[in-house]
Amino acid sequence: MKLPDLSRVDDAGVIEYHGHGDLVSTAAGHAGLRYLELDLGAVVDRASLFATLTRGLHLPAHFGNNFDALADVLEDHDWLGKKGCAIHLAHAAHFWHGHPHDWETLEEILTEAASFWRERHLAFWVLVG
Repeated sequence: MKLPDLSRVDDAGVIEYHGHGDLVSTAAGHAGLRYLELDLGAVVDRASLFATLTRGLHLPAHFGNNFDALADVLEDHDWLGKKGCAIHLAHAAHFWHGHPHDWETLEEILTEAASFWRERHLAFWVLVG
């Protein structure tokens, strides 16, 4: 899939994207968005998923390392910032195929967060590669 225009808040959401992270970073910069890249290639279980999310998303120290806590923090304005963000989840297929239930839960949370921020006219993009 072609990289969308990240400045289009109404289109923001979770999409499949297999391009280079540098392109996403540049597009996010042009759109005024914070860019976060997470490599899920070494994620083998839920614990390593939350460790990767905590580091890569710069989650607060009080983050509870569970899906409910993730949903809460992704809808926190202090975490998101003033204009929104673009998150590139690189090498996601390994975790996606090995842990389909956890992946489905993660994708639902990310999709709900994108919808939450879209309603508030802020971009929340997740590009899954």
